[in-house]
Amino acid sequence: MTIARISPQKARQKNRFRLWFERTMAILALINYMLVIFNLTYIPLRDFWLQGRVQLFFKFGQYELEWPPEPVRVLPVGLSQFITQYDVFKGIEPYRTTEQYLETVEKLKKEVSLEGLNTNNENVDKILQTLQQESLEMINNNPFEVANKLGTFERIKNKMRDYVFGTGNASAKQAFLIFWSRDYLKNNYSDKINFFDEQIVPLLQTNYYRPVGENGEPVDNFGLIDFFFFMIFLPEFLIRTWLISRRYTGVSWRDAMLWRWYDIFLLIPFFKILRIIPVIIRLNQSDLIDLNSIKKQASQGFVAGIAEDITEVVFIRIINQIQNSVKQGDIQKILTHQTTSTYIDVNEINEIQEIVKLFLEIIVEKTLPQIQPEAEAFLKYNFDKAISQSPAFTSLQRFPGVEGLQNQLSQQLASRSYQTLCEVMNSLIKEDKKFNELLGKMIQKFSLSLGTELQVQKSTDKLELLITDLLEEIKINYIERLSQEDVDAILEQTRQLRQKAQATLPQIEPSPYR
Repeated sequence: MTIARISPQKARQKNRFRLWFERTMAILALINYMLVIFNLTYIPLRDFWLQGRVQLFFKFGQYELEWPPEPVRVLPVGLSQFITQYDVFKGIEPYRTTEQYLETVEKLKKEVSLEGLNTNNENVDKILQTLQQESLEMINNNPFEVANKLGTFERIKNKMRDYVFGTGNASAKQAFLIFWSRDYLKNNYSDKINFFDEQIVPLLQTNYYRPVGENGEPVDNFGLIDFFFFMIFLPEFLIRTWLISRRYTGVSWRDAMLWRWYDIFLLIPFFKILRIIPVIIRLNQSDLIDLNSIKKQASQGFVAGIAEDITEVVFIRIINQIQNSVKQGDIQKILTHQTTSTYIDVNEINEIQEIVKLFLEIIVEKTLPQIQPEAEAFLKYNFDKAISQSPAFTSLQRFPGVEGLQNQLSQQLASRSYQTLCEVMNSLIKEDKKFNELLGKMIQKFSLSLGTELQVQKSTDKLELLITDLLEEIKINYIERLSQEDVDAILEQTRQLRQKAQATLPQIEPSPYR
């Protein structure tokens, strides 16, 4: 069986395709979330989208303030008209009462432009009477209540009172009746009708009617837009999770779906505001934004806030458990092998004994033969040094051949000593039941005798008291040092070590199926 290798060029092309795919899906998720936010805020901001102008309104008791005095247009008229086409998806319709009222005003302006107000024009009088009647009906019926724009209607009445009477405490009905009269309009007609067009008409245009659906909620057809994105994200979610389950051993399709849990928010029709979670994750995974620094700062702040408390709690709990064990007499129980709990042996093997034997086998069979020349040279040097410093050997150096005898003697002693060491250690690794039995009895007898003598001499209580006090001192002194420790400095050291490790390790490309 042969394994086909992918060329580096094909691998780069494949990775480039994956990156662009991830970025495309991330941008689609971002667009979807922007539409969600637009849909949620469209009704509260509809006045702005409709007029394209900004003017702040403040009211403190009886005092009202509009700033700036004249609204500032920030959106072109064409853009405002395009955005307000979204009224169709919200089921918004012009309110008939206010729409008819504005049409009547346009009729008046048209008649006045043709005949003027100084001539006795019956059409003008009829239109003015109609406006007076419609104004009274509007005040009595309050058509702004359906759209929950009572504040807007109050602003209309206040503006009319201030303009006609110069005060906001007068009657709104009387103000409208006077305003829509021939005698009032014929003086400075242009200024007065301009006031109405600039101050009153924009407020009247904000009123609307929105029907209620069978579910008892106002009509909202955003689901038609959201369904388009649903048909994109659902297959992508299923295919991506299936690939994850195929790529990783032991990961089922269901586990892969839980792996990508945050993508569920892109598929469910509720909790739409939480779609910010998959959007941010996808943007970060596609390298369109970098959240690593933010994540590091957030984790550092979190760890710095709890590190000291957690460390203190863990350390104190360990010390307390040791103190409780000492107070309960566990020291004597350990020495006498009278522990209350039974030790569970999972394989009936003494692991410590086997580990020691394994190390001895490696040392005797592998290590000692390899270092034999160096070890014998080391021993020979020390034997030569010891013999040379001996007074008896100093007196024998006058005889011929003694120096050669010294070298032979040192070499034989070194070889024999090293051989004896190897034989002794080799005997230790051989299976000897009698040796193990005698060793076990000796250790058991030693522990039992030590525990008995400690109990007889009444030293156990004193030993337990000393150990308990020592642990208490350690606990107090350690906690004091810990409270003075700079946790931020520790985190900085940890971050530097991590950066050094990342710089030395090869970069691993993240999985495209994250």
